[in-house]
Amino acid sequence: MPSVAASRSANASYAFPAAPVAIFVGGTSGIGQAVAEALARHTNGRVHLIIVGRNRAAAESIFATLPAPVLPDARYEFVECDVTLVKNVAATTSALLARLPKVNYLVLSPGILSFRGRRDTSEGIDRKLALSYYARWKFTQDLLPLLRAAKGAGEDARVMSVLAAGEGGKIDVEDLGLKESYSGFNAMLVASTYNDLMVESFAEQETGASFVHIYPGVVRTPIVNRIVQLLLYPFVRAPEDCAEHMLYALLHADAGAHRRGANGDDIGRKAYYGSDEARAQLWTHTVEEVQRALDVKPS
Repeated sequence: MPSVAASRSANASYAFPAAPVAIFVGGTSGIGQAVAEALARHTNGRVHLIIVGRNRAAAESIFATLPAPVLPDARYEFVECDVTLVKNVAATTSALLARLPKVNYLVLSPGILSFRGRRDTSEGIDRKLALSYYARWKFTQDLLPLLRAAKGAGEDARVMSVLAAGEGGKIDVEDLGLKESYSGFNAMLVASTYNDLMVESFAEQETGASFVHIYPGVVRTPIVNRIVQLLLYPFVRAPEDCAEHMLYALLHADAGAHRRGANGDDIGRKAYYGSDEARAQLWTHTVEEVQRALDVKPS
């Protein structure tokens, strides 16, 4: 269990590729923002950092605080995308595939903290699950060619989904997507297990790349309301401290699938509810659900 100081030291001494390409989905606030800032600092601006989200002004404010890019291929850019819709994700990844030579780091952290009832997007997917699972799967699936390009060049190829490893629950393979048994709390539990199975499936297909599902703990971010922060005050961490642990987990995971805790440490099979059968069924469901969403005609 590395300390914040140990994680920060390991990150500072990490041998990064020359001008790595890093994509942060959900990086305009909260943990995603903090990890993006930590990566920019530890690379001393020698990074092509892309933040995908809805708030351009927030992204520009973040970029203004980062070290100035010092290499021809290093820069900071914002890509606008409402990732609740699969069509938007597909359009964004298509544009990225057309112009990027590689992706070294893909960090996924979009989400909302809500225990309200089901709220479907225009594509028929619950908004909470769209952010915490389907969009993350689609970004990863579509950007695999760029991760392979990085791996083929002998560079890092790493994906990290920031959600709730070790905090999940059982899933019903007869109701994937929770069309029949939805509640906000149930959506939170199954999304964690979906992410466990997602990183396992991608790691199985993409040898040589690392796929991490991580739980950040309770962090002082806009998604965690003030009442929760007050109730859990002794356990709430600063985003910049959390970011060092998250970045440590991203950079120091071997090839394969990993489940990590709030300090970036391996949590093994803690609260693991997966199986080979569930993994295969979830993959089939996801491919079909994503295609169904893409086929929805604009109203």
